[in-house]
Amino acid sequence: MYLKVNRMFTSLRKYGWIFTVIIAIGGRWEPKLGLAVLFIMAGLTMTSLFMGRYWCGNICPHGSLFDSLLPISKNKKIPEFLKSKAAIVGFLLFFMLNIFRKVSAVASYWGTYDFLDKLGFIFSNTYLVVMIVGGLLAVFITPRTWCQFCPMGTMQKASHFIGDKIGLSKKTNKRITIESIDKCISCGKCEKVCPFQLSPYKNFNENNQFDDIDCIQCSTCIANCPLKILSLENTRQGKEYKKVYEVDQNY
Repeated sequence: MYLKVNRMFTSLRKYGWIFTVIIAIGGRWEPKLGLAVLFIMAGLTMTSLFMGRYWCGNICPHGSLFDSLLPISKNKKIPEFLKSKAAIVGFLLFFMLNIFRKVSAVASYWGTYDFLDKLGFIFSNTYLVVMIVGGLLAVFITPRTWCQFCPMGTMQKASHFIGDKIGLSKKTNKRITIESIDKCISCGKCEKVCPFQLSPYKNFNENNQFDDIDCIQCSTCIANCPLKILSLENTRQGKEYKKVYEVDQNY
């Protein structure tokens, strides 16, 4: 049912997985490498205030790694329980409590030479666990299985919710936009190629946009739409697209 198609449209998405390997494996010998994860967490949180889950689909090193496994993935349907609120919230709480416990344990080293090494090792080790578990899920289910309940993804959704409520994302957040719903032939290919197995063709809103907080704006559906009528646009552009089409129809 689901198709294996190219998802690597930029150099960052094609080679970003190297960063994951450096942090996860290199951190065994140089723990301070793990401190880079703190900057990643800050980056994805700030980005999502303005652009939703754009980081997941275009910048995330783990996402790059998982998508690179697509050729050997079974590419099966993602189990519904992994996408449930219980699994998402439960895993976020587990992750945060686990990190808090480990950071508290190394707090006693504050001010010593070992502190940064021990702190960095926590995040390097976390990166390694995600690489292994997420990689196995990518091979035996589908590449973006881990992303369904990834704590960082959940943090992005929370950050995006805040950004949306206070208006920060009004002009910057882009959504999958269709030229006209009438042009869609409901072939379902956008769903078949979507890394998250979402269904844009069934859920366009009144502005001809797919407004789903889980959309990672990876453009895979855009590249594979047989009619080439999809694009990434903000809300204002989506409304303009709709008006232009309605005017053309009246003539």
